[in-house]
Amino acid sequence: MKDHFNTQIDRRGTGSSKWDLMGSLFGVDPSEGLAMWTADSDYPAPACVQEAVRAEADRGIFGYFSDGARYTRAVTWWMANRHSWEIGADWIVPVHGLGNGVAMCIDVWTQPGDHVVIFSPVYHEFANKIERAGRNVTECPLKREGDRYELDLDDARARLTGKETMLIWCSPQNPSGRVWSPEELRAVAGFAAENGLTLLSDEVHHDLVYPGNTFVPMDVAAPDARDRLVTLVAASKTFNIAGQRCGALVIADPALRGQMQARLTALDSKPNTLGLIMTAAAYSPEGAAWVDAQIAHLIRNREIFDAAVNAIPGVRSLPLQATYLAWVDFSGTGMDFEEIRARVRDVAKIAASAGPDFGAGGETFLRINLATTEAIVAEAGARLQRAFADLQ
Repeated sequence: MKDHFNTQIDRRGTGSSKWDLMGSLFGVDPSEGLAMWTADSDYPAPACVQEAVRAEADRGIFGYFSDGARYTRAVTWWMANRHSWEIGADWIVPVHGLGNGVAMCIDVWTQPGDHVVIFSPVYHEFANKIERAGRNVTECPLKREGDRYELDLDDARARLTGKETMLIWCSPQNPSGRVWSPEELRAVAGFAAENGLTLLSDEVHHDLVYPGNTFVPMDVAAPDARDRLVTLVAASKTFNIAGQRCGALVIADPALRGQMQARLTALDSKPNTLGLIMTAAAYSPEGAAWVDAQIAHLIRNREIFDAAVNAIPGVRSLPLQATYLAWVDFSGTGMDFEEIRARVRDVAKIAASAGPDFGAGGETFLRINLATTEAIVAEAGARLQRAFADLQ
């Protein structure tokens, strides 16, 4: 499948957020820039997904849809076969994408003025959604130990205000690509329990884990947490179908599940039909083979990128255990973030996610998306070397 992942597809002018918003959001001209920011891959979905979409298009009728059973069967099969996670079919609550899922959880299990715990640096939309909902962020920094981030729960406890009602956890960790151990997951679950927090575990990147690392779902590591646990999963990042707005909340506890289902019913909120169909097609043996091939491609991209970037004095791409998002530290250059960003934007002409947006610990970082062709990754590495050539 090497050609599948290395066939250059020009996405400019197609309505792609990743490519068409480079100018307005980053000041990078799309005609010459490289879009390496949002978590969106540049290669087509697998044939099994495309065939499912084609069959629907050929039928030509797009009315109300009732076949949620195929989607549910596919989700339970995938979690059991790819993650050794046995879930009940009734645990699955489909939502209109995981962004909507996070927002719905904040809506259902917190109140305006409540505080929500996050461990930073972490996916910036957690804080954005918390604040847009009229809640407050309690930010607990992770501890940097060499190339890894570690938990510091003693520090986290000291930061609590007593107004916290929820903890949003990211596993694997975005932006650093860290895969948490079962012991760490149990520690997080214990922290949530001792402080009376509903625990959201966002596991959307769980399929993109590199050899030598084992992803464990929070529910598997800490089954005792089920009375407060909501796990968020989707095929969106794995298969690049986020535009179809389909994800799932996996909720074992009947009381929690009933509360969410009641709120979704009240708002008449449902996932996109095509998203259900595409996910069911993706979560299959054919989809699994495609994911394995994608990981092999990403390993090569990671090697190309790290070799180029780590050759720049003062720059370090942290070793990825999971995800396709390189977390690059420029602190050794001695530059402040604005100079770093200006060089990457104006000289390298790369649109990359700003580290400070991910909270404490991201001040000298950029997050760079490697889910593209080898050629673009190699070009990005060469451009970054030119942008910091005076350091060579």
